[in-house]
Amino acid sequence: MKKIIMALLCLVLAAPSFAFVAGKVDMQKILITVKEGKKIRSTLKIDFDKKQAMIIKEEGSFKKATTAFEKQSLVMNAKAKAKKQRELQEMYMKLQQKKMGIQREMQAKEQKVLRPLINKIATIIRSVSKKEKIDLTYEVSSGSVVYAGNEIDLTNKVVKAYNKKYPVK
Repeated sequence: MKKIIMALLCLVLAAPSFAFVAGKVDMQKILITVKEGKKIRSTLKIDFDKKQAMIIKEEGSFKKATTAFEKQSLVMNAKAKAKKQRELQEMYMKLQQKKMGIQREMQAKEQKVLRPLINKIATIIRSVSKKEKIDLTYEVSSGSVVYAGNEIDLTNKVVKAYNKKYPVK
């Protein structure tokens, strides 16, 4: 990919009559700015907040159990104390596993719901690029292109075109 870009840049430098125009887009900005993206983020946040509240509740239960153990440990015999410590350790491990599981689940869900949106955005980017007579369009965070002379930021135009073509109902 970089070789192709470098070859294009060489063509630009070698043929001054050829007007090479590069366009850039900020995919993250598009994802959080288009109406459908906002709706998706809102839905994901509601789901995340519910799961977060559940984790906070379980963390509270763990803290209560730990505090109770600390108070009772002074009067416990060694065998009972060791048993309770194992129970608390097991409770902590389950809580950590649950947190990691929720995090993986939320990441997978985000990827699943964003994939169709990203595909539609890519279609709009191609359409806007052709309309604007852009020779090369790149995403700013990937850093694939090192230099581009005549650069036009298409991010806002892509957002407008997307919202026009895919209105949120």
